[in-house]
Amino acid sequence: MGRTKTAYVCSDCGAHSVKWQGQCPECAAWNTLVQTTLQVSSAAAAPLSAASRLDSLLDDAGERYPTGFAEFDRVLGSGLVPGSVVLLGGDPGVGKSTLLQQVAAKLPAELKTCYATGEESLRQIAQRSRRLGLDSPALSLLSETSLENVLQQAVDLRTRVLFIDSIQTMVSATLPSAPGSVAQLRECVGRIVQFAKQKEVAVFLIGHVTKEGAIAGPRVVEHMVDTVLYFENDPASRYTVVRAVKNRFGASNEMGVFAMTSSGFREVRNPSAIFLSGDSTERPGSIVSVVWEGSRPLLVEIQALVAGANTNYPRRLAQGIDQNRLALLVAVLQKHGGISLAGEDIFVNVVGGLRVVETAADLPSLLAIVSSFRDRPCRQKLMSFGELGLAGEVRPVKFGNERIAEAAKQGFSAAIVPQSNVPRDPIPGIRIIGVSKLDDALTQAFA
Repeated sequence: MGRTKTAYVCSDCGAHSVKWQGQCPECAAWNTLVQTTLQVSSAAAAPLSAASRLDSLLDDAGERYPTGFAEFDRVLGSGLVPGSVVLLGGDPGVGKSTLLQQVAAKLPAELKTCYATGEESLRQIAQRSRRLGLDSPALSLLSETSLENVLQQAVDLRTRVLFIDSIQTMVSATLPSAPGSVAQLRECVGRIVQFAKQKEVAVFLIGHVTKEGAIAGPRVVEHMVDTVLYFENDPASRYTVVRAVKNRFGASNEMGVFAMTSSGFREVRNPSAIFLSGDSTERPGSIVSVVWEGSRPLLVEIQALVAGANTNYPRRLAQGIDQNRLALLVAVLQKHGGISLAGEDIFVNVVGGLRVVETAADLPSLLAIVSSFRDRPCRQKLMSFGELGLAGEVRPVKFGNERIAEAAKQGFSAAIVPQSNVPRDPIPGIRIIGVSKLDDALTQAFA
């Protein structure tokens, strides 16, 4: 029989303390230490596991399950790996349950799947399935909040893929704390990970998010799972982006684009098309760039608006790129481009709600700003990318050839790129202009 002991756990960061304190010693938050009764197992020795040779495991090491969505397979790293644990987070109502229910219905028929929910009744799940037109004989439904019962049912049904909606509603009988507490989350996720690895069962977990957009609970939960996915949704857009921020079986920062329809999610096979707004790139203040998302290039349109400031403090606002980076680029433009924007408001936006985190958008952002300031469009069918240094030099970025090839595939006839990114062999259908300084790029863009 195990003995119990009492500890105090921080509800913000999950740190432990042997006595109550007004302030957490780890994260410095006030009044967050909550008393929790911990179950300590007896000192009986656990069964030992035998070591395995690597060559005996290589035959099926590459096995993956297709999810029925090519975009979702891309985010997961070419499919679902047996024994992996995937954590999916997003805002309320963004479509987490809808997407995973579609995935559960589209998995191969020979895979037995179980969808366990602690938030909805079985009737509600059936109504959603009827609305989405889903029918999967291999899918079993379970409305339960007891983690022990969910895992036992998965064993009895010989489940190969398990869906849990959501992890914050699951409760382990070994802990007396409430559902969603730090102790419950750590215990439940730890047992699920152990179950997935031992039984070779792939597990999807839906996680709630905080008002800041992070998955609710201690950060250690994201460290324990194999893959962490986030829904990125712009309320003004019908498109939804699923992005991998951690993936042990594929590229991190990979993204998949989906469109919400009356029959559920539909994958977007050509995401570049939704981030371009037709002929607006032929107007002042707009240019197309190619950013690298995960393992593929993606064409995006960057728009800028320069207008006279009405106050003594001109504004520098950016959506889709780092606002501090924008202020740095404007200073480089003034110093090495000979264009002063001290009395102008500057607004920069990435069309489609996409957020660009790499520095390849430096050069096109400045070209769009100059285009709006001069009220003069860039040359037609122009694409650009490149990083700018503080000395005004245009620095190369990774995967230059792949970016140029993607632009040529989409019909662009000219590209202003860093000199070091000019390919040795010409790419048919596109004229490549290599530049090494900012003033060279400005001259070529408006030639």
